[in-house]
Amino acid sequence: MLPYLLKKIEILEKQVSTLDGKYQTMISRISLSFLFLFLTPLFSFCQTANTLTPKEKSEGWQLLFNGKDLKGWHSFQENETGKAWQVQNGMIFLNKNSKSVEKDYADLVTNDEFENFDLKMEWKMEPCANSGVMFYVNESSQFKNTYESGPEMQIADLACNDDGRILKCRAGDLYDLISADTEWVNQAPQWNHYEIIATNGHLTFYMNGHKTVDTQMWDEHWNDMIKNSKFTQWPGFGTFKKGHISFQGTENGKLWYRNIKIRKL
Repeated sequence: MLPYLLKKIEILEKQVSTLDGKYQTMISRISLSFLFLFLTPLFSFCQTANTLTPKEKSEGWQLLFNGKDLKGWHSFQENETGKAWQVQNGMIFLNKNSKSVEKDYADLVTNDEFENFDLKMEWKMEPCANSGVMFYVNESSQFKNTYESGPEMQIADLACNDDGRILKCRAGDLYDLISADTEWVNQAPQWNHYEIIATNGHLTFYMNGHKTVDTQMWDEHWNDMIKNSKFTQWPGFGTFKKGHISFQGTENGKLWYRNIKIRKL
């Protein structure tokens, strides 16, 4: 693509050189503007997956996945990761089917805990899949599942997943608490980009560059939302101000993750 564009620009320059000087300047400026607008997004995709730019490093970003192995992760309340969580072509791959054993696809959890953070990642799913990204997950013995303590940014296929038809349970929602006002999810198996920002109780979700949730945690309204949800049965849900990041593996379908990075705020 790039060599083709450069060749076309070379031809255009030769044609412009035959014009009056005033028009040469005008067309050259237009050509440069077009080139900048086209190549900026093109070069943004040229960054090697699962790496940080010098700018990101200077801003304090760190990778949660190195593209090679699952170092820094484990299955919920286990010492190691389950067999269904694999690394494939620089992606975390949840490889499960109807014969898979639950222990093998138990939710994936970071070794580290985070308090105030900015979390980014890309994910894709097979059609009809269902999952989620949880945060502030607590691994004390009183909890049997990640979702009993950690709020969730939902992952769901709108086309053929039951949750995708329920408000507060669609992709980009704060699961069972707040519904996004617009659907921004890309159809499976296209890639989607998620960003979760949590700082001093202020929680914001972004999906493919669009804000889907903006709320305050741990205040009266937050507590009321929990009381009116299924999470009211777990007293510790949504109360922790520091915890693990988790990818849900116990729902339906195969999933892939890459470019998982976090910055402490």
